[in-house]
Amino acid sequence: MAQQQNEPETGGRAITRPIPAPEARRHRAVVTPRVARAKNGVRPKTGHASGTSRWTIRTQLPVSYEIVETQGLLDPANPELLTLPGGGRSTATRLVVLDHSIDELYGDRVRAYFDANSVPVEYLTLPGLEESKSIENVLKIVSRLNDVGTNRLSSPPIAIGGGVLTDVVGLAASLYRRGIPYVRVTTTLLAQVDVSVAAKTGINYEGYRNRLGTYSPPPRTLIDRMFLATVPRHQLRNGMGEILKMALIKDPRLFALLERHGADLIETRFQDPDGTLGAVASEVIGRAIAGMAEELEPNLWEKNLRRSVDYGHSFSPLVEMRALPELLHGEAVTLDCVFSAVLAVRRGLLDPADLDRIVAVTRRLTLRPSHPLFCDADLLREALADTVRHRDGQQNLPILTGIGRVCFLNDVGDAEIAAAAAVMETMLDTDPVSAAR
Repeated sequence: MAQQQNEPETGGRAITRPIPAPEARRHRAVVTPRVARAKNGVRPKTGHASGTSRWTIRTQLPVSYEIVETQGLLDPANPELLTLPGGGRSTATRLVVLDHSIDELYGDRVRAYFDANSVPVEYLTLPGLEESKSIENVLKIVSRLNDVGTNRLSSPPIAIGGGVLTDVVGLAASLYRRGIPYVRVTTTLLAQVDVSVAAKTGINYEGYRNRLGTYSPPPRTLIDRMFLATVPRHQLRNGMGEILKMALIKDPRLFALLERHGADLIETRFQDPDGTLGAVASEVIGRAIAGMAEELEPNLWEKNLRRSVDYGHSFSPLVEMRALPELLHGEAVTLDCVFSAVLAVRRGLLDPADLDRIVAVTRRLTLRPSHPLFCDADLLREALADTVRHRDGQQNLPILTGIGRVCFLNDVGDAEIAAAAAVMETMLDTDPVSAAR
């Protein structure tokens, strides 16, 4: 099980909290010969007229990567941004890919950091919108890696931005030279609590979210809560959607923290202006990261398709794409969480009082509990059908049995979806911010 550990401060600045996720990836291909050779190199009969030879390769690839939370990441005295996976520093030119908003807000500080440390760097700025998760942007990054002369191992590119940017850079790195390491610096709330732990990369294709992608975790991900001070509030709400999901599937304590402090955390952007919310912000982010790591570690490559972390991700992927650019990812996940809770209440699996608490917290976080697309039963049936294909023919639908507990369903029918969609229609809010007041 993944554990969160506090290490001594590095040079009085960096606090690391590594969450290793070792898992053996098993490859099965066709080199242990099964047809034995007789003496003098003559093979015995194989039982087949033409003879059959078969080889099997079995190997293991241990995987371990760390998420490092640090303070003052862009302080030139902080070494974390320069440290290579496994330690040491590179003398080769590094490609730094910046989210466009990060370049506007922090570009001067990023450049000053590398200049102060005499590190040769080339820069590429890309948009950080969901619509930017495209093969064209992947190829732009690959071209710049060529231009820079990126080495196979010793000069990993650095991605600084939200989940969109790090997904695109991650895919490019996984394809370049059949895979090179890269470093993630996550700057939005959703990226810090969700993307920072994930092993997946991806881009959208033909109207489907993350239809193309790879499993390629970077050896290092860096987090600094300072970046959240300039994140727009709607992006903070976006991240809260994934934190809410994690609370619902496994962490009642985290849910209680959101009930009590969630609105204040958004208002203060997870900073600590008066010395009262810093510990709460650290606990919320820490519990979300640790919870995600615990869920992903034993099933990193998703060979088991019954995944609790898929809660909120059964209907939302298609709805999110149909709603672009209106709905952000975490907002769509929140809607799916509420819809799935409605299904659970109608099945008698979840106490209606828990549904009331979920809807109340959603509104308190200024997230909408419903949306017209979640009242469209035909669209929701289409969304679930695509999810079933993604889950290899099974619904494997995570459903709450209480706050912090889930079971899985494989028999949700059209009538249930229509009935739950009708309930969602009663919860439509035209203005979630006003509804939360």
